[in-house]
Amino acid sequence: MAPHHGNENEHGSERPEPVIRDNRKVDPVTGQARHPEGAEASEAAPHDGHEEMQPVDEAHDSGDALAQAEQILNEAEAGEQEGQAAVVAELRNDLLRLQAEYVNYRRRVDRDRAVAGEVATLGVLSSLLPVLDDIDAARAHGDLEGGPFASIAGKLESIVAGQGLERIDQAGVEFDPNIHEALIQQPGEGIEVDTVQQVLRTGYRTSARVLRAAQVIVATPQG
Repeated sequence: MAPHHGNENEHGSERPEPVIRDNRKVDPVTGQARHPEGAEASEAAPHDGHEEMQPVDEAHDSGDALAQAEQILNEAEAGEQEGQAAVVAELRNDLLRLQAEYVNYRRRVDRDRAVAGEVATLGVLSSLLPVLDDIDAARAHGDLEGGPFASIAGKLESIVAGQGLERIDQAGVEFDPNIHEALIQQPGEGIEVDTVQQVLRTGYRTSARVLRAAQVIVATPQG
């Protein structure tokens, strides 16, 4: 037979009795809604460690926000206008500079074109000087008295004269070293300065330059 422990009743008497809780939200007797335990206490008790929320003036805050937004927009618009004005001024300066450069370019092109045309004309006239010398020699020998050659010579001389070619063939004028080349010097009578006594070869010039100096005999005053 198993031994009997006298403390079994003692342990049995120490067991906790089951607790039955009624969690129904509606009281079956009164029919009213029940509040959870501690709800009223929690609602009544203040929140420890937290400050009480102050009422906010929403109209005032919204007005400040609108004013700040409007100020930001105005500043942005002013900055944009200043930036546009700076861009317009810069573009205007660029346009004026381009116009000045274009005017200078046109002047330079016109000047270069005129110089190029003048150089070309002088080149053609210079190449015709030997032909004009032959015409002078033929005229001196009487070969231009009538006939087709005389007509051709006359037309050629008219053409070169129309291009600004001038003859340097006058005798009896003062000697000018810029347009005369003295081949012979001899004493002259009744003169006070060096004078062209005879033209041996005709010279030619234009308004721009002397193409060829005239070869002459110079008479000098007697001392």
